[in-house]
Amino acid sequence: MSKLLIVGSVAFDAIETPFGKTDKILGGAGTYIGLSASYFNTSSAIVSVVGEDFPSEYIEMFQKKDIDTSAIEVVKGGKTFFWRGKYHNDLNSRDTLETQLNVLADFNPVVPDTYKDSEIVMLGNLHPLVQLSVLDQLTAKPKLAILDTMNFWMDNALEDLKKVIARVDVITINDEEARQLSGEYSLVRAARVIAEMGPKYIVIKKGEHGALLFHKEQVFFAPALPLEEVFDPTGAGDTFAGGFSGYLAKTEDVSFDNMKKAVIHGSNLASFCVEKFGTERIQNLDKVEVYQRLQQFRELTQFEIELA
Repeated sequence: MSKLLIVGSVAFDAIETPFGKTDKILGGAGTYIGLSASYFNTSSAIVSVVGEDFPSEYIEMFQKKDIDTSAIEVVKGGKTFFWRGKYHNDLNSRDTLETQLNVLADFNPVVPDTYKDSEIVMLGNLHPLVQLSVLDQLTAKPKLAILDTMNFWMDNALEDLKKVIARVDVITINDEEARQLSGEYSLVRAARVIAEMGPKYIVIKKGEHGALLFHKEQVFFAPALPLEEVFDPTGAGDTFAGGFSGYLAKTEDVSFDNMKKAVIHGSNLASFCVEKFGTERIQNLDKVEVYQRLQQFRELTQFEIELA
């Protein structure tokens, strides 16, 4: 099994959707990625920063899931990153009501010595310079470096972002971001333009409409599982990234065919994430229900047809 290095925020969120609202709850890209990847029994570590206000029981919860927390820096007297948002009725769009960077504003990541040779690196959504710093600390080129980013960095740190994109093997972004980054409306053309920036594989997430995986002239589509209830889409993309990277770390196979399976596993775990607020659902999953839903994905996509 390959070592998985995860870089991303560990944070507080306050969320409002048409179905209710929360006070401060556990959130952050690194949190969702780590929890999702843990279902593959990976050897993983989260590199992040929190304030002194971050509850120790959350750290203990990570550790119980065999996530190495030694690289989660706790800043004495500091406050943890906080985001408050409100989703519209369609749950596909949201308004940011409040952002407090707090300790994340001066975050300088330190990769643990035991993870500097990680085979799989998952760069969660953070400032591109932080992501570059992590890559620079590695003692060997990873088997697979995966980048997740968003339109905020395209608007505010595009040149730095392009430097990171040039150094990774996989980029995961949503359809809107793919169009912005590439300047192309067609997602096929967008993937081709992004591939010219460096990544061999491009994953374009389409929310409730599934995900696309591109590699050279090959394309794979994974549907999203139709769900009766969707409460909160926060963290679904990060949960996808955790499932995707966790499966690849477990199988130690980064071929296109195995990456297709990783997309399904990522989509499978993301389908649980949206059923409750925050990390509640993904934090308390058992492997039986994960397997059962994976069976539903298979039934959704497999069929026999005669080609006359």
